[in-house]
Amino acid sequence: MNPLILAIDLGTSGPKVALVTPQGQVVDCRAGACRLTILPGGGAEQAPDEWWAAIRATLAELLAANPDAVGRIAAIGCTSQWSGTVAVGEDGRPLMNAIIWMDARGAPYVAQITDGLIKLQGYGLRRLVTWLRLTGGLPAHSGKDSIAHILFIKHQYPDVYRRTYRFLEPKDYLNLRLTGLYAASHESITLHWLTDNRDINNVHYDDQLLRWSTVDRAKLPDLRRAIDILGPLRPDVAAELGLPAGIPVIVGTPDMHSAAVGSGAVGDFQPHLYIGTSSWLTCHVPYKKTDLFHNMASLPSAVPGKYFIADEQETAGACLAFLRDNILYADDLLAREQRAPNVYPLFDQMVAATEAGSGKLIFTPWLHGERTPVDDRHVRGGFHNLSLRHTRAEMIRAVFEGVAYNSRWLLRYVERFTGRRLDGIRMVGGGANSDVWCQIHADVLDRTVRQVKEPVQVNVRGVGLLAAVACGLTNFDQIGDVEIARTYEPNPAHRALYDELFAAFEAIYKQNNAIYRRLNRG
Repeated sequence: MNPLILAIDLGTSGPKVALVTPQGQVVDCRAGACRLTILPGGGAEQAPDEWWAAIRATLAELLAANPDAVGRIAAIGCTSQWSGTVAVGEDGRPLMNAIIWMDARGAPYVAQITDGLIKLQGYGLRRLVTWLRLTGGLPAHSGKDSIAHILFIKHQYPDVYRRTYRFLEPKDYLNLRLTGLYAASHESITLHWLTDNRDINNVHYDDQLLRWSTVDRAKLPDLRRAIDILGPLRPDVAAELGLPAGIPVIVGTPDMHSAAVGSGAVGDFQPHLYIGTSSWLTCHVPYKKTDLFHNMASLPSAVPGKYFIADEQETAGACLAFLRDNILYADDLLAREQRAPNVYPLFDQMVAATEAGSGKLIFTPWLHGERTPVDDRHVRGGFHNLSLRHTRAEMIRAVFEGVAYNSRWLLRYVERFTGRRLDGIRMVGGGANSDVWCQIHADVLDRTVRQVKEPVQVNVRGVGLLAAVACGLTNFDQIGDVEIARTYEPNPAHRALYDELFAAFEAIYKQNNAIYRRLNRG
């Protein structure tokens, strides 16, 4: 019957809903939009009911265009933004807005639970050693991990904490809506920093970490594998969505993990670079290891029995959106023209026609703090070495290059972590739709970059493949065969220039770090 997987990817900007074959071909994909609310003090929230409404509308559009697909859907798989928190009551309804991965308001409470008399890197030494030994990492002082969100709710919204039946990651909340069942996957729960991950095949909550966290175990979901069948689609929800009741729903995985699968980089040390709202550069590894000084660790993967290097840089594609909305096409009295429906191809044209190095203008993309290779919620972005002679085209190219410098900053420490040079980097996410950005990354990284075909659909492809594995329709040995659209080799003519500018990029952070901390300590 040519079975299909219904794949749902809830990103920060909104959901994608797709029909995916068991071989990873995306038959059709539709996208919706959701609002993001930025609040004082480092807050970032979204409304779970808006997530669901956008998914429902986007799915209706998809099914209307593919009416013969409804009876062929063999399973449903969800992936989503990671490190978010939805507090739900006993009826399964959200008690407040979801606190998402950008939110840093829990930082003071993380400092409390990780404190101690003897400190290293700001952590109490005994707690630091125990957390690293059991989990591979520890709660980030930036306050952007899920544990920080829960502590923020506990201290600032005690009534919500008291009434919370379960705290769920966004992906696990969607699964609750679909099945009525509460569960987290071994990898979606990781940034709660409450699980013993030493045995990758026996991930479980640890009693001592729970005591230190002050979080009630009863408010946390039970744990399953990403490829486990969670349960059947509820009849009432099936009717709401226009689907047959009883379709198996898999446990699924967060976006970083589904992107690894969707990129085809499922073997050990096969790297992929994701450029979306945020970015990361990661690969699977066969061991548990932590780099405390650069906020990287090998954590549970969606692939059973495997770890992968977890790292993330806060803003990548978001920098282009900022440039578009706040500098070039701001909705203010100076606006003189209507914004093009899709300005990014125009950006590509202008960048391609602009010389490498942007006239030595450097953009730092730290618009919402940074996670790795520095865990610093105070750092901020900007244009550096800006002069009267610089053009708008050079400012745009500088943003492209600044994100690539950030990727190179991370690549250095990922390669130290793995003990090897990583090459043939698969580039995915919306940023990988840009040929010129792929070439800039190849030049700045001095590495071969492989542009995965249909890179923006990497997450739906990844969770679709996981669902196909769960249903016995494929296996992990077949997943690595993902089509590459184009390969980009580094241009040696740009090597010296980008080495010079990258060195300046690093120096900007080191020499201004104290200033950022003073200005943004609130």
